[in-house]
Parts: sequence; C-alpha cells; structure tokens
Amino acid sequence: MRWWSVANFVSNAGTWMQLTVQNLLVLQITGSAAATGLSMSVQAAPALLMSVLGGAAVDRWPRKLTAAVSQALLAAIAFTTAVLVALDRLDMTSLMALAAVTGMVATVDNPACALLGNDLVPAEDVPSAIGVGALVFNAGRLAGAALAGVTVGFLGTSAAYFANGFSFLFVTAVIPFLRPAPGAARRVAREGERPKQDMSVREGLAFFARRPRLLALAGVTGISAVFGRNYGLTLAVLVTGPLAGGAGAFGTVSTVLAVGGIIGAVLGARLRRPSVRLVGVLAAAGALLQVVAGLSPSLAVLLALVLPMAVVESVSDTAGTAVLQTDPPAHLRGRVLGVWSSIGTVWSLGGPPALGLLMELAGPRGALISGGLVIAGAIGAGHLLRARRTTTPVALRAGEGGLTGRAALETVA
Repeated sequence: MRWWSVANFVSNAGTWMQLTVQNLLVLQITGSAAATGLSMSVQAAPALLMSVLGGAAVDRWPRKLTAAVSQALLAAIAFTTAVLVALDRLDMTSLMALAAVTGMVATVDNPACALLGNDLVPAEDVPSAIGVGALVFNAGRLAGAALAGVTVGFLGTSAAYFANGFSFLFVTAVIPFLRPAPGAARRVAREGERPKQDMSVREGLAFFARRPRLLALAGVTGISAVFGRNYGLTLAVLVTGPLAGGAGAFGTVSTVLAVGGIIGAVLGARLRRPSVRLVGVLAAAGALLQVVAGLSPSLAVLLALVLPMAVVESVSDTAGTAVLQTDPPAHLRGRVLGVWSSIGTVWSLGGPPALGLLMELAGPRGALISGGLVIAGAIGAGHLLRARRTTTPVALRAGEGGLTGRAALETVA
C-alpha cells in the first residue's frame, strides 16, 4: 500500500503538470478560451459514453494486468504528445485526437486502479485506503501545479508531457510487485465464476437501478455537484467581484481550499463505517456553510469559511467513494463504478454552465445562497420522505396470539 500510494502521488503530480500546461498550450495554439474548454470536454466525453463498457472490462479481466496495460497506454500517449510539441508539429486536430484517446483509456484505467488499491488492504480498512487515496490526490495536485511552472520555465512545454509519461511508467513498474493483503476483498474465485451472460453491462446497470442506497448517493452527489462545489467558478467571481479582490486573493482562496481538502482526506481516512446518511449530513452542512459564505462581508470572513467548506466536502467525497466501492458485490464493482463515472460526467459537463447561468441571473452571492438552500432543502426533504416510509413496530396486547409484548412487525415479516 505504501508503494501504491507513492506511485499514485507521482502519477497525480505528473497528470496535474500536464493538465496545467495543456490549457496554456491550447491557448497558445488557438488564442481561444472556447477551444480550451472544448479540449477539456473532448477528453471527458468518452466517460459519458464508454465508462460502463470500461467497468465491464475491469470486471472481466485480471485487475493488475488491466491497470498495468492502461497505465502503459497513457504513458505512450503522453510521450507522443511530448514529441509532437518538441518538434512543433502539434496542431488542434492532433491534440483533440490525443485527448479523446486519453479519455477512452481512462474509462478502463480509473476503475481498475481504484479497485486495485482496495485489494491491498483488509476489507475493513477500505474506507481508510480511500481516504489515503484522496490525500495522495490532493498532495499530487498541489505538487503538479507548482512543478508545471518551474518545468516549463526551465525545460519547455514538452518537458511536462515527458514527465507525465515517466510518471505513468513508474506506476506500471510498481504494479507487478503489489500483493493483496490477507483478508482483502477479492473478486469471485475462478472456480465458481459466473456465466458470461452475468458479466454483461446490463447486470451492472440493473444492480445500480435497483439499489436505493446508490440512487440516494447519486441524488445527493448530483445536486451538490450542480448547485455547489464548483468553487473554482463561484468563489472566483465572488472574490474578484463583490469582494473587490484580485488574482492574488483568489490564489489565496484556492490554497485554503487545497489545504482543507488535505485535512478532510486525513479525517476521511479515519472513517470506519461510512454511509449514505453521513454523506447527506455532510453535504447539507457544506451547503449551509456555502450560504453563509455567500453573505461574507470581507475576504477575511470568506477565508474563515472556505477551510471548513473544503474539509466537509473532502470527508463527504471520501465517505461516498467508500460506499460506492464496497456496497456492490465484488464481481459487479467495476461496472458500478462505470455507471457512476457516466453519471458524474453528466454533472461535470452540465453543472458549470447551469451554475454560470444562475450567476448571470442572481449574481455570485445569490448563486451561492440559493444553491446552498436548494441542496440543504433537497436533502432535508429526502430525509423526511424516507422517515415517513419507515414502518414503526406495533406491540400486541397481552393474550393476543400468545405473543405478549412482542413486536408484530419483525424483520421476517
């Protein structure tokens, strides 16, 4: 697990180096902010259409081999891009094609690597492993963004792509030496493997649709993703607009958000029994903090609120991921993660435009306040509806059926 965490830190740092440089590269080639957004959408679009197929592949194929091959393919794509940049032969068409291929490979790589990490710890420690993964992700993000500027300044743009390629190769080299922990949650044994028709995409979709916990988790996460959490957008407009701050002020806010994410990941790693109810409570708490942040009279007050907002969001994400990766049976987890990735892509593509429209209509303060109230109200309404559907046990009168004091409505009933 230590080796896997180190490998993921290196890989995340390389990925964020490339993402940081890629946006600047698109601007350099086209001079268009719209083209930059398009390149990000092209890379995310395969997840909308192919994630369920990628999850099915992860359930069918050996997990270590799948993760190693996908990491090697991502390394090849990064090296190809680096060579084209170094030779000044990269145009928008080839960049978009490479971004699309990266997105397709990621539909297999993401669930394979996530589930591979879970195999390295006992089943009861999976929530902690997910928290460690979140911590590594945030640390890699900070390191990658910082290294991008230094690397480009001294070695040029292509160096960031080369570095990302080597980071993928490092993960590929580590995977063969990973060994599952005793008592780890394993896939279905080969002797008793399910028939091929049971490994279909349809089975994963049906399981997700029939599972109230997963549907509730999708609802909570979806409404939070659309009306909150896009702090890079809402807080940027709030800081540079009503609070009259500049780029430096928003940089400070972004740093506090990153620190809060790391603290939240550490706290999330201590979770032993995460649940959908905990995710809902944390999401509602974060929404109320968002409402108060929308009322901030100064940058100092906003900074005091941003830290707990980021902590709550990070712990909530860790708890939700733990539920998502442990609730389905082992042979379905890849496909369930694939379904989740497709749903999440809808949120990530549709959330920012919807939030931008809300800010146009209500302003940044109005968007934060109304969005937070919508999230908290929806979660509260869902809790009340669930409570009304809960059956209350009724005690029978003495002598009625010889069941004195025994609940009439028991689990068996």
